[in-house]
Amino acid sequence: CMFILLVYIVCVKFIYKVIFFHHFYMHNTVKNLLEIENNIKDYLKEKKINNLPRVIAVTKTFKFDKILPLIDYGHLDFGENKVQEALEKWSSVKMGNPKIKLHMIGKLQTNKVKFAVKLFDYIHSVDSQKLAKKIADEQRKINKNIKIFLQINIGDENQKSGINTNDLKQLVDYCKEINLNLIGLMCIPPNNINPEFYFEEMKNLNQALDLKQLSMGMSSDYLIAAMKQSTFIRVGSGIFGQRS
Repeated sequence: CMFILLVYIVCVKFIYKVIFFHHFYMHNTVKNLLEIENNIKDYLKEKKINNLPRVIAVTKTFKFDKILPLIDYGHLDFGENKVQEALEKWSSVKMGNPKIKLHMIGKLQTNKVKFAVKLFDYIHSVDSQKLAKKIADEQRKINKNIKIFLQINIGDENQKSGINTNDLKQLVDYCKEINLNLIGLMCIPPNNINPEFYFEEMKNLNQALDLKQLSMGMSSDYLIAAMKQSTFIRVGSGIFGQRS
């Protein structure tokens, strides 16, 4: 009995050492991701909200020495803003890691769509019938069914992409007509303004259209977005640090 107890104590000590070692030598990007995920869990628990969004690690401009620790850790959702950069960084990586989901979150030009549909699993930035039609045509050629978000210009800002809320229903109907796999809405709220009002409006629009997914929230406002039922938050600098 004493021998079994001794073995048990040794095993427990070994496990604690492994956990401590793993945490101590964990890459900063992984630590940052875990901190963000824990912040969300704690905040939503405090607010008594049953919602746990997925975190898209936005890797634009970052080299693979910062991205690889997240892949090794098992993180699956990554976002890019430009098709060419994504092709160079992710084409071979995705072949070796088929569970990784790649999200196109930047403005997508129609002449890049045929390349984008081969690589990306989600496109968050559809804002016109022309772009929707091009995606539908190109993905049909390779028998793919990309998950689509419509980007809303929720602050009605001239400098930002996205469809006006008044034109949203027409684009939603068109996407259904051409059999796009429309799963939700996406927005980037105005800078330097409390985004809660805009996130609330997005939540209401999403619910009115009976869409299940909502892409909103970035490094500076992800907790507010999570509170407003965002299902995908897009975090770059909060995980990888400031871009040089």
